[in-house]
Amino acid sequence: MSVKENEKLFSYCNQLLAQFEQVIHQPKRSKLGCYYTGVDLGTSCIVLSVLNENKKPVAGAYRFADVVKDGMIVDYLGAIQIVSELKQKLEEKLQTELRYCAAALPPGTLALDHGVIRHVVEGAGFEITALLDEPTAANEVLQIQNGAIVDIGGGTTGITIIRDGQVIEVADEPTGGTHFSLVVSGAYKLPYEEADLFKRNVENHQELLPVLKPVIEKVSTIVTQYIEPHEVEKIYLVGGTCCLTGIEEVMAAKTGIPTYKPENPMFVTPLGIALSCKQQILV
Repeated sequence: MSVKENEKLFSYCNQLLAQFEQVIHQPKRSKLGCYYTGVDLGTSCIVLSVLNENKKPVAGAYRFADVVKDGMIVDYLGAIQIVSELKQKLEEKLQTELRYCAAALPPGTLALDHGVIRHVVEGAGFEITALLDEPTAANEVLQIQNGAIVDIGGGTTGITIIRDGQVIEVADEPTGGTHFSLVVSGAYKLPYEEADLFKRNVENHQELLPVLKPVIEKVSTIVTQYIEPHEVEKIYLVGGTCCLTGIEEVMAAKTGIPTYKPENPMFVTPLGIALSCKQQILV
């Protein structure tokens, strides 16, 4: 897909992502003191995103962590601590208290894990006003009417079928960036932590793509199994693992379905969560 085609397909999404990346480094206070906050407890990265009264990004912070495994929180206290520290960091920059937020879970885990997510968020000092599944949050930013959203995170891959702008089916599989890092670790004889850092470096992506092609194709096969009954014409990639340069080309070749991704798929879901926050804060 050409740059122009990408800009047209993801015009709203890419604009929002570019604004968010900027305010991570240069926060902007809301003139009305009105904020919408999203908390994304990812397997490999925890992200806080803050929007203003016009639903434009004004601040953000993230930290790579291992408090979540396969979409489930395994280090409860560690998760609370990280969210609390990121919250405090943003409050200092915005010079206000962030009280209300939205949060999200992998598809299919809402009944199983929503209480834990709520307790983590509330333990960090937030009052949660919305709890939704990650694909629904992602589509707040992508604004896809028809197709499949594939969210490849650190521990799981969420697959969501969208028809006429509505979620009609969701699934979650325990495979993701962790498995990619394990492949890199084995191929380069590196400790897991070093392999994970090596994988994130965009300068290594061209070299890594052939190494990771088999695991990408495995994920693509899983995706195909879920989308085959739904006559999906396009696949849209989000999630930190999809930052890997060329991953969309491998998936398109394996599934036989055109596959696209926005400029920075890592922040799509966190922004969608903030967009879903139901309550404004006036200070």
